[in-house]
Amino acid sequence: MADLKIRKLRKVFDGLEIIKGVDLDINDHEFVVFVGPSGCGKSTLLRLIAGLEEVTSGTISLDGRDITDVTPAKRDLAMVFQTYALYPHMSVRKNMSFALDLAGIDKSEVEAKVQDAARILELGHLLERKPKALSGGQRQRVAIGRAIVRNPKVFLFDEPLSNLDAALRVQMRLELARLHHDLNATMIYVTHDQVEAMTLADKVVVLNGGRIEQVGSPMALYHNPVNQFVAGFIGTPKMGFLDARVISTDPHSVTIELAAGTRLQLPISGARVSAGNKVTLGIRPEHIEVVKASESAFQVEMDVTEHLGSDTFCYVRTSSGETLTVRAPGDFTGEFGQRVGLALDLNHCHLFDESGLTIPKLNQRAA
Repeated sequence: MADLKIRKLRKVFDGLEIIKGVDLDINDHEFVVFVGPSGCGKSTLLRLIAGLEEVTSGTISLDGRDITDVTPAKRDLAMVFQTYALYPHMSVRKNMSFALDLAGIDKSEVEAKVQDAARILELGHLLERKPKALSGGQRQRVAIGRAIVRNPKVFLFDEPLSNLDAALRVQMRLELARLHHDLNATMIYVTHDQVEAMTLADKVVVLNGGRIEQVGSPMALYHNPVNQFVAGFIGTPKMGFLDARVISTDPHSVTIELAAGTRLQLPISGARVSAGNKVTLGIRPEHIEVVKASESAFQVEMDVTEHLGSDTFCYVRTSSGETLTVRAPGDFTGEFGQRVGLALDLNHCHLFDESGLTIPKLNQRAA
């Protein structure tokens, strides 16, 4: 078992509170990703779990055992860092076995563990090479293998792919997903890249300013963000936002007027807002369609268009100076400065109040 429980965890550096009372449960076998912007506290939280930083207050327990003040070596955790931190004078085999050799484990058992890790990571043909003879992806696999041989209860990953090029990051994402499936282990992974969070995680923890904004499955956060911060952080390209004010409400809808002048009636409960309230409309690029200017009351001006093959991303500007991203088919063509209309899928619109909290939809989508 590898159930991790964090309660009221705080970390203060030189009088500055970095982690602000975090409560979190991580269940056995879960792949949990901490995600958020730079400086949000995600790496600090991981280091507190690993024992590399001292806890100011609060507790961390693993399978019911309080490990808050336990030394890192005795926590039964293994960490993979952003930098590979391999010993350059040692072979792959020795890099992977070094910690076990120091612990005095029987040589035959160590060799069996190294061989097993090498098989899982497809490193068998590289065991006698030195790190300088390996590619970046191979070096990261060795660093992961060094963690695997320890057979920890929890694997900790601190932005392990950030030093790799784009193609290698995609390859290593797939390998990490397979590794989690093969080992059936508990993994905690820190990244600023929400694509990694969406593709790898069973559970995503969105952090902001040392606090947890929302915890849930990737698609739950995508479809049902609790606030504007989560809505804007999860999803690529990110959700677009438009200023608006409430015109009228009833139990089944809210009518708003955008800053650009267009009025929309949304299938959103009117219980939490009143006429005159300032609100923000959120809409994802895939829920907007470009139409002829004559076919929509919501008219915009085309800005930059990016062709990516299967998709085209159109950046448009409203008459109020706000910008939106539209996801169009790959063969879409649009001219800079062209006047076009937008058709919004009102069932996929999000509405946020003045404090940034989500105003619930009538039929909240399950995920």
